[in-house]
Amino acid sequence: MYFLEAIENSSVTSHLLDAPVSYCRQISATRTSWTENNQGRRFRGCRFYGRPDACDYFSWMDPSLHPRYMIVINGFLRKANNNENGKMKMRRLVKLHQIALGVFVLGVLIHKCII
Repeated sequence: MYFLEAIENSSVTSHLLDAPVSYCRQISATRTSWTENNQGRRFRGCRFYGRPDACDYFSWMDPSLHPRYMIVINGFLRKANNNENGKMKMRRLVKLHQIALGVFVLGVLIHKCII
């Protein structure tokens, strides 16, 4: 059912009536950009984005950031990602050590049983 048809057929709150409608007559979806140039910037677009029946509706909700802010934010995100990657590597290393220790203990137990 199209958005405008829904308005005619039911009671809709006023904030929905104020929501932007895309070119395909649907309430536009609010999304957040995570590209390097628009980190965390919100925008409205066609709710069918990525599908063949999507329209080209697009509108920024937030103003663009000063270039210096984008550099700082991107630096923080890179640092956070590096920390996460480091944690994952450390977890794998701990797991490997646990397995090696288990194999060693098992080997000692088997060796004691044989002797």
